[in-house]
Amino acid sequence: MTVNGGQEVHFVDHGGDGPAVVLLHSFLMDHDMWLPQVEAFRGDHRLIAIDERGHGDTPADGPFDYWDVARDALAVLDHLGFDQAAVIGTSQGGFVGLRMALLAPERVTALAVLGTSADAENPEVAALYRQLGEMWAQNGPDEVIDGVAAICFGDGFEADGWKAKWRERNQGDQVRLVIDVLAGRDSLLGRLGEIQAPVLVLHGTADRAYPIDKAEELVAGLPNAKPLITIDDGAHFLSLTHAAEVNPHLKGFLATHAAAR
Repeated sequence: MTVNGGQEVHFVDHGGDGPAVVLLHSFLMDHDMWLPQVEAFRGDHRLIAIDERGHGDTPADGPFDYWDVARDALAVLDHLGFDQAAVIGTSQGGFVGLRMALLAPERVTALAVLGTSADAENPEVAALYRQLGEMWAQNGPDEVIDGVAAICFGDGFEADGWKAKWRERNQGDQVRLVIDVLAGRDSLLGRLGEIQAPVLVLHGTADRAYPIDKAEELVAGLPNAKPLITIDDGAHFLSLTHAAEVNPHLKGFLATHAAAR
């Protein structure tokens, strides 16, 4: 579909008669990241998995930020005829979900975020990400892809299929663009108090991208946050790598809070 002045957005509407739930994937991923949740929740909810700009089958033809991606997601809800939806986001998807709740608080009934942060990127880490992106853009992904996968998936997860997607889709200026958005995002810490929706925060104890204090910042700053859920040995992309541990928490939260307020 085309939204916001010509931006193409790809999404998968998994159908169902329950309350709408928007699924927002992590950096470098796409809608297939949510297959474990689709399998677990599809009977109870209308699941809508969106490919964010520069990922999956949604192009990024020029500079953008996560506020733009949040507007894209809201436009998908408009297209489908939903006034409200719950939102689940992992890592980058959490960045977008928080911005959706700030842009349209009346439309986000509940928000669950996993392995994410409301802060701007640490400047030293941002510089490292840009360096990795430049190496990837100039020389291809082979020099850095295993290290990036280790940060994202942790140990013991079979990620060859995702690495193959990364090699195919993230080349040259495209990888520079999406890494620049990640590294240059703005902080939301001063605005968390504006988000009145119930929020569930989950974080893995083995997250190699964001320390647990980023999750604690979220819980402390969000007026209606539930107690922090930590997943033992959970990796950064824990909704995928640790779905069996994550899904019961998400399912219970959605059962209570996903319906329209």
